[in-house]
Amino acid sequence: MGLRRLFLAGLLLPFSFVACAAVTNNDTQPLPTSLPPLSPTASEARVEQAVAGLLSQYHYRRIKLDDALSSAAFDDYLAALDFSRSYFLASDVADFEKYRTKLDDDLRNGRLGAAFEIYNRYQQRLLERTQHAREVLSHPFDFSVRESIELDRKKAPWATTTAELDEIWRKRLKHETLNLMLAGKDETAARETLRRRYEGRLRRAGQAEPEDVFQAYMNAITGVFDPHTSYLSPRSSENFNIQMRLSLEGIGAVLRLEDEETVVVELVPGGPADMSKLIKPKDRIVAVGQGDDSAMTDVVGWRLDDVVDLIRGQRGSVVRLQVVPAADPPGSAGALVRLVRNKIQLEEQAAKSQIKTFMRDGVEQHIGVITIPTFYIDFAAAQRGDADYRSTTRDVRRLLHELEQQKVDGVVIDLRQNGGGSLQEAVELTGLFITEGPVVQVRDSKGKVQLENDPDPDLVYGGPLAVLTDRFSASASEIFAGAIQDYGRGLIIGEPTFGKGTVQTLIELGRFLPQIKDKLGQLKLTIAKFYRVNGSSTQHRGVHPDIGFPVAFGEDEVGEGAQEHAMPWDEIAATRYKLFGHVNDMVPELMNLHDSRVAHDQAYQDLKQDLEYARELRKRTRVSLLESERRAEHDAARARLKSRAGRAQLDGDSDGGEDTPRKDGPDPFLDEATRVLGDFVALRGSGR
Repeated sequence: MGLRRLFLAGLLLPFSFVACAAVTNNDTQPLPTSLPPLSPTASEARVEQAVAGLLSQYHYRRIKLDDALSSAAFDDYLAALDFSRSYFLASDVADFEKYRTKLDDDLRNGRLGAAFEIYNRYQQRLLERTQHAREVLSHPFDFSVRESIELDRKKAPWATTTAELDEIWRKRLKHETLNLMLAGKDETAARETLRRRYEGRLRRAGQAEPEDVFQAYMNAITGVFDPHTSYLSPRSSENFNIQMRLSLEGIGAVLRLEDEETVVVELVPGGPADMSKLIKPKDRIVAVGQGDDSAMTDVVGWRLDDVVDLIRGQRGSVVRLQVVPAADPPGSAGALVRLVRNKIQLEEQAAKSQIKTFMRDGVEQHIGVITIPTFYIDFAAAQRGDADYRSTTRDVRRLLHELEQQKVDGVVIDLRQNGGGSLQEAVELTGLFITEGPVVQVRDSKGKVQLENDPDPDLVYGGPLAVLTDRFSASASEIFAGAIQDYGRGLIIGEPTFGKGTVQTLIELGRFLPQIKDKLGQLKLTIAKFYRVNGSSTQHRGVHPDIGFPVAFGEDEVGEGAQEHAMPWDEIAATRYKLFGHVNDMVPELMNLHDSRVAHDQAYQDLKQDLEYARELRKRTRVSLLESERRAEHDAARARLKSRAGRAQLDGDSDGGEDTPRKDGPDPFLDEATRVLGDFVALRGSGR
């Protein structure tokens, strides 16, 4: 049985959707007084067995379906249903313990009773908690009491009594009310918003189908193998296929659910969200409105696919999003972002260039910058034989020629926010900067290693080169950056990359169960790993820069290392390749020049401090429920952000000066990357 290999070089996370006629959730429906138990379908039992066989035979890790896997999947399933340990009681979990080491047997035998029993108990507890929340929210809170709440309950002990759980919920609801008050609502309006939120959650729970339970359970199983292996239900498969085709009409944002909030994972280059410049990865979407006049719908606690359905819509229609930036403190209202849904065009994803000009020792330097949002190729046009089809490599080749004609002193390739794309394009793009040789090694589960080589012996650009990366540079971006670093071809500047060094294939499950006529979904299966030419895997560790910049997110927040059950870093034998240059010899001196310069660069230091401040805020898991204290913290944080924004605007209006790039807008890290490359040009010119 052969598997069609599909290099999914741009998918950072195991389960996410691209938001692209919207589905309206009717909050006027009667509130359910009970939630009927759900049962598995006959076809789901067959699919479970098929998935078990594919995982055990073809997954790269070859993990055994044993008690250890069962125990891990058991914990992950409970976490998927009740991540904050706010619904189940300790007695519920004790009842479920009998299944801890039996899920592997169930998987092989197509038994789903345990999965549905646990889910149905969760539904029962959700109903009880909603009824309790409505009662609590019917009365005002006392915000003059000095008390606090622990927000991170992922590892907290399960509540042993209903009274203990009631107290957890009292503080939770008080905290959420205070957040809405800090965002501008009065207490009555805040409690009403929360009442509608929890009632809406209960209504959506009443609409759950066996497919929803099966998907959640199967992803608890597949997730133990690695974060990028996942089961996609028929509905989720269509969302995934839309993402891969990029032929969608919507806002162009990849979303996932984190702690009951819809979080932006990445932006599709050229999409309305990307083009707005008002939405960034890790931002949270808390409300959605249709058109310019309709009321905003609070979507906190919604199922992810329901949020996606609400955001999608016809080309040319308006959707409004209430977006809370990742860096904003708790209780922030965020901003209302108006987007016009549109079809994402390849032209808007294309690589673009600019020239940064600055003075150094009285001499003007010109550094070309090529920004590559994704590794793209118009496969359809290429297959038709169109002579001028678009691709990353073709576009960058043209831009390099244009920059050389303008006599730039060096080129920076900006890969920030580039989540990957076509493996072929990553290999061919690398070939523009080297004459020949391997670019990346691919090892399958049997240990067979395949080399992906530069297909073109021409050296398109041999001048000074730097690659700018951040934590969201992933997969194909890491292949390119790693090869440039290994060949000594250029400097890597910025943040460590994401660390996705695995290869997935997409399997239509209907192929293995042809007797079942219903749509059965797909399995995304990890089958291989990427390795650099020096033998080091890009998995988990990513590519580390030669000149590091302050990081926006720690490795425990964003990146492969932040993913549960991530495959480890390892290495294989290096392949034969010839060094192009000796850039590393200059790194210590370049680092000294960089440190000396940024110490006096106010914009750079402001950004560095802001990133550190935002990270500290995100680390705070215990917050006060005393209103006066929270308002003081909130006002101080907002004042800080406002002050920084005003200074950045002034910096953006600068006409430049000695050693200062002229900017279209404030981007201290890009500016400093061009100056580092300028240092390299100067040092090389002096023979040092």
